[in-house]
Amino acid sequence: MNITLRYFASVREIIGTGQETVETQALDIGQLRCELMVRSPRHGQALSSDKAVRVALNQLACREDTPLSEGDEVAFFPPVTGG
Repeated sequence: MNITLRYFASVREIIGTGQETVETQALDIGQLRCELMVRSPRHGQALSSDKAVRVALNQLACREDTPLSEGDEVAFFPPVTGG
């Protein structure tokens, strides 16, 4: 399925882009994060499991076990972001 990824604040700075569309086999947010961590060294650094990263699905905060659907928008951001 295709989903849109959005990155904010330090996550965006590390990955080097604010948005991308990817094809994924992930069934939930946790699986997606694991897929992305091996996508590139930058993704691995920004989304590492030892980093506190918040996630939103279609602009609503969610957990790692939240299921994904075709066309979803997933946003990754640090726990505290500026305005």
